[in-house]
Amino acid sequence: MAEKVLMKGNEAIAEAAILAGCRHYFGYPITPQTEVAAYMAKRMPKIGGTFLQAESEIAAINMVYGVSATGKRVMTSSSSPGISLKGEGLSYLAGADLPALVVNVQRGGPGLGGIQPSQSDYFQATKGGAHGDFHMIVLAPASVQEMAELTVKGFDLADKYRMTAMILADGTMGQMMEPVSLDFAEGEKVEKPWATNGTKMARPHNVVNSLFLKPEQLEKTNFERFERYETIKQNEVMYEEYMMEDAEICVVAFGIASRVSKNAINEARAKGIKVGLIRPITLWPFPEKAIAAAAEKVKKFISVELSMGQMIEDVRLAVNGKAPVTLCNRTGGMIPEPEQVLAAITEAAK
Repeated sequence: MAEKVLMKGNEAIAEAAILAGCRHYFGYPITPQTEVAAYMAKRMPKIGGTFLQAESEIAAINMVYGVSATGKRVMTSSSSPGISLKGEGLSYLAGADLPALVVNVQRGGPGLGGIQPSQSDYFQATKGGAHGDFHMIVLAPASVQEMAELTVKGFDLADKYRMTAMILADGTMGQMMEPVSLDFAEGEKVEKPWATNGTKMARPHNVVNSLFLKPEQLEKTNFERFERYETIKQNEVMYEEYMMEDAEICVVAFGIASRVSKNAINEARAKGIKVGLIRPITLWPFPEKAIAAAAEKVKKFISVELSMGQMIEDVRLAVNGKAPVTLCNRTGGMIPEPEQVLAAITEAAK
């Protein structure tokens, strides 16, 4: 059995990134993800890596762009308003088809909001993240172990598909301490013939660029990019099903909301209510086929969120009118209690 160590979620992300071969980190402190940067500041100099606290979030994401262009694994992290500042750089990364890992440990909003956990950046993460037609792969951990595992997975997917992968965690996941196994190695190396890492006069120069002055060329590039996105939708969807075999009610939740929901589901089952959970692990691509399949047999859906209701729109699209979908939520940094979710389940069972 692999040895486990007690770590904060933010620390697990940082150590997993190092194990995944990341040697370049650029960031800027903001609660509740500052431990990621603090951990990197300690570890990177000891392993020959680069840690740089940039002068701003905007500077940090553009440094990520530069390192990624050379073919190296690179990462940045921030929290909600900081991710908004990185938006232009995220779009440039997408426009240049550059892989990178971006971590968003969400806090309450809009604006500066508060420093408590939230899931209100779902729209921002899954519907593009900035200007233009593009997507990011969005991974939603529900434990400290998954914070580590999905970090490695994120680097691998980013390299495989030449695009940004985002870890979308909430503040609870970042600050929570749990035993975690770090018994995994650097992922499979992906050849990067496009990288701007010196020609040695043996090949033509590579150019990394997101500017296309001819509209026909930009259109062709965007269509090709979305063909790649369709491949991702077919091959990379991840989700967990819990007690769905005979469920008549389906709860959909991710992150800390899914852990609260499992407790409520266990209590509801003890009362004889047939309820289960679908937990999206990839928020993009969203597990729409799994939810559509559930819609063929369950009577009602409940979307449990730490927001005013964002994921519920994707749930409703997947259900396609075959069953009612209701919202059970808290916002502003508040977390639903199992009793609140149980009450929503009990109401749905009437």
